[in-house]
Amino acid sequence: MLAVDEALFVQLDPPVLAGSACDDCEVVAFPPAARCPGCAGTAVSRRALPTRGSVWTWTTQEFAPKPPFEVPLSGFEPFVVGYVDLGSVLAEARIVGVVAIGDEVELRLLPVSDTEVTFAFEKVER
Repeated sequence: MLAVDEALFVQLDPPVLAGSACDDCEVVAFPPAARCPGCAGTAVSRRALPTRGSVWTWTTQEFAPKPPFEVPLSGFEPFVVGYVDLGSVLAEARIVGVVAIGDEVELRLLPVSDTEVTFAFEKVER
């Protein structure tokens, strides 16, 4: 399997997301950025992000995306999207399953085709 965007990952097995950290002001960004969103500096380095976090907020995407991201109407199913608090950064992500704000979630690979995967977070069952 290939990632839909390899720049988002440090590795796929097991999955670990890549962020960037500013060497000057320590702001962490996801997805990784060439410039710091905090101070606009260019002294940024790639960093592995935690694979567990907590749901900061979420919503359900109830309508099909507009062009150029549309899917055939028969293929669209509503899905959950939200922000996951990874400690140093909030990551916008698909969320698999039923969650509530504050739930602990863990990074998973999500197939998007027969050959490609992206990332999502899934509730950690206790």
